[in-house]
Order: sequence, then structure tokens, then C-alpha cells
Amino acid sequence: MGTIFSTLFGSRLVGTDEFGNRYYQARRGRRYGRERRWVIYKGGDEASKVPSEWHAWLHHTVAEPLTEKAALARPWQKEHQPNLTGTERAYRPSGHELAARHHAPATGDYEAWSPDGGLADEPARGQ
Repeated sequence: MGTIFSTLFGSRLVGTDEFGNRYYQARRGRRYGRERRWVIYKGGDEASKVPSEWHAWLHHTVAEPLTEKAALARPWQKEHQPNLTGTERAYRPSGHELAARHHAPATGDYEAWSPDGGLADEPARGQ
């Protein structure tokens, strides 16, 4: 509620990004010597939806958003993909218990360690 009130009455819209997120800056008042900056997400709150040029502005790395530089995307840059951690579509490497619902068979290359200084199958030194 406080964010909505301060956004409506005490801020100015700085810009929007390609995802529809809106970026604001406080009209007056500073916190720790810097003006307050924040984002209102379109859709769910997901920090990975903030492009790098706006991230730099939000964190006071640059004074102005780097929106002109964002238009000069390199040919090797890929489109944004959301963070899927914690969802059904999350990445799970082969052997992960949730990937195929079974564990990979044991390979037999495991050798247990014992606190006596050797492997569990070896007799302890000095015996």
C-alpha cells in the first residue's frame, strides 16, 4: 500500500522496459545521500525480468538508464528467459532424483574413508 501511495504522489516515471516494467524515481528526499529508485513489475514480481541497463540504474551504477545502448544488442545475445528455479520446468541434470524419478545405478568406484587414516577396507596403520 505504501509503495502504491508513494508511487502515485511522490515519484516521477523514468521509463519502461521491453517487458512492461515501470521504473520510478522519488521527486524529493534522499536516502543515504541518493535518490530512491524502484521498479513496479508487470505481472509477477521476478527480479530476473529487470534488464541489465535498468539494473545498473536501479543500483546507482549509472546516473541515467542505458536504454540507447540496449538497442545496440550484440548478435550473440539471447532473449530473456525467466528464472525457472522452483518450478516444474526447472533444470535438473541427469541423475537428479526428480529428473527421471529414479536414481542412477551405483558405479562401485566409491571408497569409504575412516578416521583411522585409511580406507574402511584397509587395516589401520600400526596393527
